[in-house]
Amino acid sequence: MPELPDLQVFSHNLTKLFKGKQLEKIEFKVAQKLNVPEKQVKDILEGQVLNKVVRVGKELQFEFDNGHILATHLMLHGQLFQFDKNNEHKFTIVEMLFEGEKGLALTDFQKAATPTLDPEKLDTPDALDFDEQYLIQKFSATRTPVKTVLMDQKVLRGIGNAYADEILYDAKLSPFSASNKIPESKIKELAKSIKRILEDSEKYILKNNPDIISGEFRDFMLVHQPKKKETPAGETIHQKPVGSRKTYYTDVQELFS
Repeated sequence: MPELPDLQVFSHNLTKLFKGKQLEKIEFKVAQKLNVPEKQVKDILEGQVLNKVVRVGKELQFEFDNGHILATHLMLHGQLFQFDKNNEHKFTIVEMLFEGEKGLALTDFQKAATPTLDPEKLDTPDALDFDEQYLIQKFSATRTPVKTVLMDQKVLRGIGNAYADEILYDAKLSPFSASNKIPESKIKELAKSIKRILEDSEKYILKNNPDIISGEFRDFMLVHQPKKKETPAGETIHQKPVGSRKTYYTDVQELFS
């Protein structure tokens, strides 16, 4: 599943591709997850100009000049493909054809990827826009393992399984730590690691895969590496579930319990 840095890059590249172009046609091949009737979306969006594509949490939101938004959540296997004139991609959920016969298709063989017209605005802070005191407050209220809390989209929006492992490794904090046992000083270190890892990863992906609008890129990760037994620093990588999630960690990460 693409996570925050991947989606940041996708939003940048999609804006570059389609900004200022009129949406001539939108078609839903799988409409059961759409939150409103398909005709309503067509009436509202067709003929409108795309202003930009932004990432909000784990969604990509297409913002049009009439103030309406089409949000897409890729879920586990959703992918985006650009096409010319005709969309021939299998398992299409929704396709958008812009002026100049340039199109974009959202596909998912599991039919789980979700389009939403004008999604509800949430108060939950983004993983790139929160303060340390907020995190301290949230952690103090639960004994839930810190990795689970980091991935909770009702606490912070945008962090998934792979980046949770990288962030906790960077902060030298065990994923099994009880959140309310972690000292404030360590939570402040964690807050810095969250922003550093996410921002640095986005820069790396954009530099090394400058035009991507789909996929996930993990080759540069230090600990979330299923095929490796050691980190670049020579630390043994262990694998054990936290909840239902495969978790990769090392002995240098401090456990608070």
